Parts: sequence; structure tokens; C-alpha cells
Amino acid sequence: MEKPAVQCVDEAATKVQSSPAARSNNNGGWISFPFIIGSMAGLSLAAAGWNNNLIVYLIQEFNMNSVSAAKVYNMANGCSTIFPILGAVVADSFLGCFSVIWISSFISLLGALLLTFTAAIDTLRPQRCGYGWGECRNASTSQLTFLYAALALAYLGNGGTRFTIGSMGANQFQKPKHQAIFFNCLAQVVVAAIRKKSFSLGGEDYYHGTKSQDSATRTDFPKPSKFFRFLNRAALVTEGDKKQDGLIAEPWKLCTVQQVEDLKILIKLFPLWTTGLFLYTPLVIQASLAILQALKMDRSFGSHFKIPAGSVVVFTLISTCITITFTDRVLFPLLNRCIRSSLTPLRRVGIGHLLTVVSMALSALVESKRIKIVKSHHQNNVVAPMSVFWLAPQLAITGIGLAFHSPGYAGFYYQEFPSSLKSTSTAVVAVFVGAAFYLGNGVMDLVQSVTGWLPENIDNGRLDNVFWVVCVLGAANSVYYLVCASLYKYKNVDQEVNDSIDKIDSN
Repeated sequence: MEKPAVQCVDEAATKVQSSPAARSNNNGGWISFPFIIGSMAGLSLAAAGWNNNLIVYLIQEFNMNSVSAAKVYNMANGCSTIFPILGAVVADSFLGCFSVIWISSFISLLGALLLTFTAAIDTLRPQRCGYGWGECRNASTSQLTFLYAALALAYLGNGGTRFTIGSMGANQFQKPKHQAIFFNCLAQVVVAAIRKKSFSLGGEDYYHGTKSQDSATRTDFPKPSKFFRFLNRAALVTEGDKKQDGLIAEPWKLCTVQQVEDLKILIKLFPLWTTGLFLYTPLVIQASLAILQALKMDRSFGSHFKIPAGSVVVFTLISTCITITFTDRVLFPLLNRCIRSSLTPLRRVGIGHLLTVVSMALSALVESKRIKIVKSHHQNNVVAPMSVFWLAPQLAITGIGLAFHSPGYAGFYYQEFPSSLKSTSTAVVAVFVGAAFYLGNGVMDLVQSVTGWLPENIDNGRLDNVFWVVCVLGAANSVYYLVCASLYKYKNVDQEVNDSIDKIDSN
């Protein structure tokens, strides 16, 4: 039986059906993919180049102290994660994917050119420090303004393409769908519930929409759930709420039961969303501090090659790729065949939480060893006789954790979000990753202001204590996550697990 539809979506559908786009299907199909892939590859290569080397560039060319450079790096990455969501909103609401992509690509190119100017023109950066990290002249206000403008354009342009270019690829095969501004529908629930706060919830007359043809004779419509019961007033039919044809007279006074239940789903998901925010904060701090550690370690690889400090993140990327391949092709099918069970998304996320705590503890131990080596040689401000490959295990464990919790979160939100909000569900992970960059800066500011663990020269500080702090925060967040996950009830997990097992058995 067809599910009752939300009226605001129905009204939008009428407009879409009458539009020229809805009457034609001029999608490019596979012939357009080489151009989309080429554009995405070029943008990704350029963005990876300036992003991974940003901390080193700020320290060596703009004479920033290491902690300040790490904060700028976190701020820039936070923007690069938030900007794609803004680009997606602009594309969906105003300009369309193609316009947003070419405008963003031009902005990104302009930012990259300005960054190139800062490296090529001496007057756009301060005089470089001498050997030994002695007294350095800070960058002037005009030089920093030019640099930050270049970074803003580069990250803004790159962010405008990250989600939109993927949507454009999908649009080559999809016909126009009936869409509405779903968040308007959610806001209408809150407003309607407030406007009807004086009405009693004892009645049975709830509005379910007008989509079903047999709605006049049906008596088995589901009632609103008791969770956040006061929101049920938004679907309570009162005098003057409906027109003669059964449609809603005023959307901000009457909503469907489905709208109410969709909002309740988002409210239920919020506690688990906050666990993701605090999960990524230690990872953000580790990523930026690992680059600072690499600058102070022996990066030689053989007799003729030195690993760039910004490239230490490759240990995380490699371990993530290997782990995802192993789990999808070996581990999960093996679990299904042997114990007829599968790791649910929340269990995968839980494993990621545990591995993150282990990685932070290992980071603290490695940094403690590095500091001991520096002190034993009685030489600060120089490269410690300790290989950068000591950072590989902790970063590899971080990558393994990412391979569990990132797909776990993405799959969980896609599975549990309201059907009308499936596209937005994938952006939820990006929201808390972006917020984690800013929260990571806040933690570093707090540690720097309260303790002496993050001085300008990390050899004079206690980065190991910083890692222990984020390890404790990660452990506390893991306990919080376990509580939230144990209280949460899936919508369709049993059916999905059974379908997965049946599919494997059929093979």
C-alpha cells in the first residue's frame, strides 16, 4: 500500500511536472563521465597539494610558530568540509550543479594562482628565517591578508565542487524528481505544534495527507508515536485546517503525521551525531600535530630521498584503503557465513571509537620517546635522531579506525534518515568533521592557555600530555557512544541483515 505523502512535497511536484526540465531528458549518460572524472581528478590533485603542505609552508615561508600554523590548517580544513554543504544548498535551491561547479572551479583556480604568487613574489611573504630557527620577522598585516584571501578562495572553490560534482554525475542517469525544501516541512511541524499548544491530544483525528485514493474508507492509519508527544499537535486536525478538497489550508498550522515522525527521527539521531563530533576531534588534533612531529624527526628514506612532512598522512590513507578492502571482501562475508550475523553500522562505529583511543595512547607513547631522545642529546630546535616511521603505527591504526567508523556512520545515517532526506544524510558526516576541526582548535587554545604543553617550539613542550588529554576525551566519548548506541533502536536493521545473509547464501 502506498505511503501517505507529505503535502509540501506534493505541491512542489506539481510545479516540477510543469517545468521544461521535467518534460525532457537531456542527461549526458556515460559520455559525460570522462569530463566529470577529469575535472574532479584535477581539482583533487591541486587541493591535496596545497592542503597537505600548508603547515610546512606557513612555518618555513611565513615564519609562523608551529602551533599557530596547525590552527590555521585546522581552520582551513574545517572550511573545506563545511563549504561543500553550502555549495550543495546553492546548487539545489538556486543555480544548479553545473553553474556551481564551473563557478567554484574558477574560484579555486583564482585561489591557487594567488597562493602561487605568495611563493613566487618575495614581497608577498616575510624574509625567511635563518638556520636554527632563530629570531624571525613575522609576516606583515598586508602579507597575511593576501595569504588568507588566497586560502579562502582556494578552499571555497574546492568546497563548492566536492558534493555537487558527485550529484551532477548521478544526475546524468536520473530523471527529475519531485522535490521540496524538506527542512521547511520540518520547521512547519515545530511552528504548528506551538500554535496548537492549547489543544488536547486525546483526539483521533490526525492528518495523513491526500495521496491515497482509499483514504476515505481507511481506518488503519498509523498513529503518531509517543516520543516527543507534544509535536503530535502539528498533525491534529482542527476547524479550518483543511480545504474542501482535503488539502491543507495553511502549512504552518497543519502537518502530516509523516512530517511529525520524520522530525522525531532526526531528534532521536542527534545524541549519536554528537558522538561523531567528539570522535573526530582527537583525529584532527593528531593529524596536525603529526606534521609538527615529522618536521622534528629524521625523514630520510634511503640515501637520496626525504619524505615531505605533510605526506605522513599517507600512512593513514594506505591503511584505510587496505582495511576497507579487507573488511568488505573478506571479513564481513566470513562473519555472515560462519555465524550468520553481520556487523551493524553502530557496531562498526564502536570498533572505530576503540581504535581511535588506542591510536591516541600510542601517539602519546611515541611522543614521549621522541622527547626523551631530544633531551638526552641536549639539543633543541634540531632534527631528533629518530625515524619518522615511528609515526606510522599510530597513523595506521587511525586509518583502520576510519575504515570502520566512517562507512559505519555514513551507512547508519543513510539507513535511518527519513526517506525524504536521504541525500542530505551523507552530508551529516561532513558537518561533524568540519565542526571537529574548529573544536580541535578550541581544545588546542585551551591547552595552550592553561598549560605550557604547546609552546612555539614543540621540543620545549609536552605533546605527549596533549595526546593523553585527547585520549581521555576519546575514552569518555566512547562510553557516551556506548550508552547512546545501546538505547537506540534501528528502523530496518533486522530486515537488512537477513537480506544480506540471504544474498550470500544464494551465491
